[in-house]
Amino acid sequence: MNLLLFILVCYGLTIILCYGKIFESIRPIDGTLGELFKCSMCTGFWVGWIIWVLNLFTTLFNFDGRLVTGFLLACLSAGTSYILDKLIGDEGININIIGKK
Repeated sequence: MNLLLFILVCYGLTIILCYGKIFESIRPIDGTLGELFKCSMCTGFWVGWIIWVLNLFTTLFNFDGRLVTGFLLACLSAGTSYILDKLIGDEGININIIGKK
């Protein structure tokens, strides 16, 4: 259950940072940070690190404080945020039929 909650929190924060209108006026457009916020995988990685650090201040999930745990959780966040971003869009679940013209 810890991992599922972690994944959902990371996905939610990643999508808000990448696409949320609330951050539109302060979200960087150009440069390295601009590229970071255009990519749900990149943003998801850093969100994973941040959520792992915040883990110490919440009882929502419980992970140890080892750096390797933080790195692995950041990788998990990057992968799942990217996959969920590609699967779920504003209109619902994205279904693409391969080979259909």
